[in-house]
Amino acid sequence: MRSAELFVFDLDGTLIDSKTDLVNSVNATRASMNLGALSVETISSYVGDGAATLIKRALPSATEAQLEEALRYFLAYYREHMLDATTLYPGVREALDELHAAGKPMAILTNKPVKFSVTLIERLGLRGHFFKIYGGNSFPEKKPHPGGLQALMEERSTGPERTVMIGDSAVDVQTARNAGALACGVTWGFQPETLVTTPPDLTISDLRELSLLVC
Repeated sequence: MRSAELFVFDLDGTLIDSKTDLVNSVNATRASMNLGALSVETISSYVGDGAATLIKRALPSATEAQLEEALRYFLAYYREHMLDATTLYPGVREALDELHAAGKPMAILTNKPVKFSVTLIERLGLRGHFFKIYGGNSFPEKKPHPGGLQALMEERSTGPERTVMIGDSAVDVQTARNAGALACGVTWGFQPETLVTTPPDLTISDLRELSLLVC
């Protein structure tokens, strides 16, 4: 890890605790269709593969037309409420500050729509820490397809052996594996249990552990 030169972070469940706002937005969408609320645990298990997949999982019996309308409703609702309860996880700001001060290049690669991702990071006061933020609609394929991570490596002229993908789920580990990069899993977040069957190279319980390893 000390030789790593590029650090790429997942967003939801890794840097930010957005669970409440995502759950409320999904349940508001279901309510608009006269459907009952789903549990926090159920909706959390649906997060990670982009907004369209999230809505499809939350509305398994909906038609394609209903899914399109539901997605529009969800995105509009979430746009207005995405910072009602969302915060950084403990230690995240301190760790990112340390990495930034040490001159470590950092980027975000998430399956969340890029406009929402940029807005969240800007409003949380961290935009200057990242040289690039890519979302689920930045490339033809979402994670775990390696395209986004490979693009970041090309932009920084950094090889996969010196690139670390940090995330809370198997999707992030698989993204790293598909690009030949290192994978760092976090024990908090939405789906850390998936790291048991898809283990990363390193697991941390506080993001400050990463900064201690590489700074």
